[in-house]
Order: sequence, then C-alpha cells, then structure tokens
Amino acid sequence: MPRKNVYVTRMLPEQNMEDLRKCFDVEVNPHDRELSKAELKEMVKGRDAVISLLTDVIDGEVLDAAGPQLKIVANYAVGFNNLDLAAATQRGVILTNTPGVLDDATATLAFSLLLAVARRIPETDKFVRDGKWNGWSPTLLIGLDVDRKTLGIAGLGRIGQNLARKAKGFDMKIIYADFKRNMEFEKQFGATFVDKEMLLRESDFLTLHVPLLPETRHYIGSTELKMMKKTAVLINTSRGPVVDEAALVKALKEKEIWGAGLDVFENEPALATGLSDLDNVVILPHIASATMGTRIAMGNIAVENVIKVLGGQPPDTCVNPAVLNK
Repeated sequence: MPRKNVYVTRMLPEQNMEDLRKCFDVEVNPHDRELSKAELKEMVKGRDAVISLLTDVIDGEVLDAAGPQLKIVANYAVGFNNLDLAAATQRGVILTNTPGVLDDATATLAFSLLLAVARRIPETDKFVRDGKWNGWSPTLLIGLDVDRKTLGIAGLGRIGQNLARKAKGFDMKIIYADFKRNMEFEKQFGATFVDKEMLLRESDFLTLHVPLLPETRHYIGSTELKMMKKTAVLINTSRGPVVDEAALVKALKEKEIWGAGLDVFENEPALATGLSDLDNVVILPHIASATMGTRIAMGNIAVENVIKVLGGQPPDTCVNPAVLNK
C-alpha cells in the first residue's frame, strides 16, 4: 500500500520533519518565503495532508485545488484566522491548530516588549553603539517605571493569564477586559474586571491578547488611542489587524501615548508608513513563539494530528469539530 503524502508549506524544526518522514512521503517548500496563492494551489494538489502556517490562506479555492483525497490541514499556529472553517467542513477536511504550548514564550515576549519600551532599551543600545555616550547624566534617556504600575490585559485567555503571573513579580496592579468575567483569576491575582473604556483610561501598560475576529479588527484605533494616558504603552503580540497601524503611527508621532511594542503588524511583513522611523516603538518580526522548545512542541502537535487523522483517528486539536460528525 502506497504511503500517504504530506506537504509542508515551510520548513519545520528538523526533529518534526524526521517524525513526519518516518510515516509519510513528505515534500516541503524549498524557499525561505511564503508561497504565493498560485504556488500554494499547485503544491497541495493530490496531497493527503498539508501542514500550513498562519501566513497561508487556506480557503475553498486551495482546498479544491488539493482534491477530495485531502483529509487534514494542520495549522502550525494557535490562531487559525487564515483557515476557512466553513469551506473545510463542507469538503470534509479536518483543520487543527497548536494551542497551549506557546503560552510561556508569548507571554515572556510580551513582557519583554513592555520592559524594552518602558526603559527605552533598543534606543539606548543604539545610542551607545553610535558613540554618543559621553558619560553618566541624571537626565539621560529617562524611561518609565514598571513596578507597581497598572497593567491592562485585553483578552484573558491562557497567554493573558500567563502574563499576569509574570507581572505580579513587579507588583503590578492588574485590570482586564474580556467577554466574560473570571472570578477565580480575580481572586488569585487581585485583578479587577473592567469595561473597555476603563481599560483604556486606567492602564499604564495595555497588552493585547484578543483573537482576530470581525469585532476585534481595529480594536485599537484613533478613538481608543486618544482615551489612553499620554504616558501609556501599548503592547501587541496577538494579531496585527487588531490595531489600526496608521492611527498608531499618528498617535506615536504626536505623543498621544508614550510608546508601543509590536510583534505583529496589520499587513505583514509590510509596516505602516513611518512606523520604523519612530524611536518610541519597538518592532519585532513576529517572533513571540520563537524558542526552540516552543517551535518543536508546536510541530509535535501538528505532526501528531496528521498521524492520527491519516490513521483514521480524530485529532487532538480540531478547530472545526462539526467535520468529525460528517
């Protein structure tokens, strides 16, 4: 019996690739870039399974190009806004993601961004490297205090709660906004549940952990930025389009807020005009999960889901569970 065929849209850690090759015939995108839509449609033809990235739009057109033998698309990410759940369910294709294993790495990076913006770390590093440092000064590159300040968390999922644990080490006051209240979290962290407007007005540091949904697109725009303190810092490690990037550039230029730390962008990998010219923003290339342990753990979930589905078993992390009843 011929082995099943799996296509991987971008090279995974070698350990994950070895595990795949033990079980299947595997082909991987040889380019160090994302595939175009036309390339993706061509490369998924005839595959039994596809391991995709968040940058790969898997819609009905791509699924039809793959063919009716396609059983699973395993997304190498927690988010799955790149997947058309309805189209996949209609065609009997199982979709999966990689939740749970990114929480520590993403929360750590979010707090690292918070500290980097508050204490102007990239700016001060460049200042020294450029030979501008002439000695200690009481007014040189003054930043913001973090200890005992108010941390606002928008979206209290696993990552938001993980970040709160780290923030308590700095004696930060925790406030949060979410679609539902979490009394246990409040008791554990002394946190306060607030509405969005209060979150914006009271946060010294506002960190975003909401999923990208129609109602969260531009969750932060010009109106919201004007509500924030002039000394506030905005951190986004969730999804780029939850922030109106052009409005953020304007707010940063006009000092409506102190600064921002961004790991995700509205139109990745492009940046909004003028963003990279600003000293009061720290910008990273979408690396929240970029630790070796995390990336391998993500791959383990994706590979295990493919093995299970092609072996006739349900996967562990299906995001369109209705398909399992078809």
